[in-house]
Amino acid sequence: MSPEVLGPRALNRALLERQLLLRRGRMPAAAAIEHLVGMQAQVPTSPYSGLWSRLESFRHEELAGLITGRGAVRTSLMRTTLHLVTAADALALRPLLEPVLLRGFHTGSPFGRQLTGVDLDAVVAAGVALLEERPRSVAELGALLAERWPGRDATSLGYAVRLLVPVVQVPPRGVWGSAGQARLAPVARWLTGVEAPPLRLEDLVLRYLGAFGPASVRDVQAWCWLTRLAPVLERLRPRLRVFRDEAGVELFDLPEAPRPDPDTPAPPRFVPEYDNLLLSHSDRSRVIAPQHRERIFTRGALLVDGLVHGAWRVRRARDTATLELELFAPLHGADAAAVTAEGERLLDFLAGDAATRELRTVAR
Repeated sequence: MSPEVLGPRALNRALLERQLLLRRGRMPAAAAIEHLVGMQAQVPTSPYSGLWSRLESFRHEELAGLITGRGAVRTSLMRTTLHLVTAADALALRPLLEPVLLRGFHTGSPFGRQLTGVDLDAVVAAGVALLEERPRSVAELGALLAERWPGRDATSLGYAVRLLVPVVQVPPRGVWGSAGQARLAPVARWLTGVEAPPLRLEDLVLRYLGAFGPASVRDVQAWCWLTRLAPVLERLRPRLRVFRDEAGVELFDLPEAPRPDPDTPAPPRFVPEYDNLLLSHSDRSRVIAPQHRERIFTRGALLVDGLVHGAWRVRRARDTATLELELFAPLHGADAAAVTAEGERLLDFLAGDAATRELRTVAR
C-alpha cells in the first residue's frame, strides 16, 4: 500500500501538539525540557518565555531553581548552539553530538583555521586546568592561553576550549532576574554524581520524532547537524510508521505519536527568538512561510492558527514595558482579540514589575 499523504496542516498540528503549543502541558519544567530534547538558549531568558507558552502555571522560579540546583544546564549541543537541557541529557547527548562540535570548530568557524599548527590537545588540557581552578569566560580563557601560545588569536584559543571540551555556562547566567557574564565550567565537575544511561543514535532519532515528527531524514539532520542518518532510519523502519508529504518526501514517525485532526483549532502562541520549533526541519513550511523566515531571525515569533504570523519583542523604558508586534498580515475579529489577550498575559509574565504595560503594533 502507498504511504498515507500528510498535508501541511496535518504536519503543523502534529508538530504543535508535540511541542506543547496546541495545548499547554501539565508537567514539570524538567520533564518538558527533556521531552523537547532541549531548548535553544543563546538568549539566556528565552527558555522562560518558551516554557511559559508551553506549560500551564509555569513560573520563573521553577526554571531558575533547576539551573541553580544543577538540574538543568546551558551547553553547546545541536547545531553547535547553546541549548538548555537537563543534567542527564547534558551527559548523554554530548558524546553523540561530538562530531558536530568538532566540525563546527574546525570548518564551521574561523577558530580552527586560526590555530592551524597548534597542538590542540595541549590547548584543551591547559583550558581544562584553568576551568578546574574556577569558572572563566571565553575571553578570560583566551587571554590566559595566549600567554602560553603568544602570537595566536586569543578568541580562537578560548573557543577551542568552549567547543572541544564539554562545558556548561554556570549561574547566575540564565537565572531570571540575575545578571552575569557567561562563564564556563567542565560538565564533569559541575554535574558530579549525575548518572545518564548512554544513548545510541537510534535513541536520539526516536526522541527527535517524539518532539518534532513526522519528519524526513533531512529534517532530522537539519535539527542536529549530524550527517549520514539515512541508515539509522532504515534500521528503525520496522518500528516506525511511514508517511509522505505532498511532494512525495518520505516521513517517519512513532506509531503511537499524536497526529491531531488537521482542523483542530490552534490558539495564538508567542515563541521566543531562535526557538527550536522554527529551526528543526529542513522543510520549515509546516510552521513558517519561506518569505517570513528572515523577518523573525532575531525576534520572537507569533503563531496564529499554527503558522508564524508576525514577530515580537518586549522593550523596556523606565517603568514601562511594551510588547511590540509586527504583523505580516492584518488580524481581525476573534483572532485579533485572542492575540491581544495572549500578548497581555505574556507581558504580565515577562514584565510583571513594570508599572505600565502596553501592546503596540508596529509597521516595517
